[in-house]
Amino acid sequence: MLRRTLLARIAAVAFGALVINAHADDAVLKIGTMSGPDAQIWTEVTKVAARDGLKLKVIEFNDYVQPNAALDAGDLDANGFQHQPFLDSQIKQRGYKIVNVGLTYVSPMGFYSKKLKSLKDLPQGAKVGIQNDPSNGNRALLLLQKYGVIKLKAGAGTNGSNATPLDVAENPKKIKLVELDAAQLPRTLSDLDAASINTDYAVKAGLSPVKDAIAIEDLKGPYANLIAVREQDRSKPWVKKLVAAYESPEVKQYIDTQFKGAIIPSF
Repeated sequence: MLRRTLLARIAAVAFGALVINAHADDAVLKIGTMSGPDAQIWTEVTKVAARDGLKLKVIEFNDYVQPNAALDAGDLDANGFQHQPFLDSQIKQRGYKIVNVGLTYVSPMGFYSKKLKSLKDLPQGAKVGIQNDPSNGNRALLLLQKYGVIKLKAGAGTNGSNATPLDVAENPKKIKLVELDAAQLPRTLSDLDAASINTDYAVKAGLSPVKDAIAIEDLKGPYANLIAVREQDRSKPWVKKLVAAYESPEVKQYIDTQFKGAIIPSF
């Protein structure tokens, strides 16, 4: 009787393990990303991942705050929309336990204008829009410095620190920096002399970084986008499969063909 009971328990445990494993294999991974180019690319990744038995559901967001909050809360399994400086800033501000597990693409930030052909043409007292989040606002200020519009205090915006308008040391044209949510910048372009706009929002607004930007970042820099997961998940087998699906030749070809240099693979 004791032996039968023991065998029955072993069988039950084994059956339970099979059920758990089957559930893991059939589970749908929820991937958070931004609507627009990011979502388009992840749709292609979904097709490649399916060949390796990985089922993905792409969940679209319209601002940069929600995807990390949802990932940290366990509502997502991974996200792919941000660069390392932005993730570092979010971790510092909110204490997220989120890590980078692979790179996706780089989309150089640019300045756009409906009135000017170059940042050199900015008039005295021009209104210039920049992002109000620390990492992207920093990018915008560094780009203004690169093109000689302003000069920042020594060391501002480098070595992990984010420059703010308070770090502007020289502003010969006395431009007025207007800090706005990144998503609002394309819609307010008519009210500004120029504005820095992230590529995903620029594309959604019908702007081409290659053709329309009056100033643009270097293609090689720290702003390659990444795939992020919770620290507790970083060594799970599905993470490696997910990254491999994104870094596949099919996805690279799709990015190159679809975006024609506005978005460049980082793998």
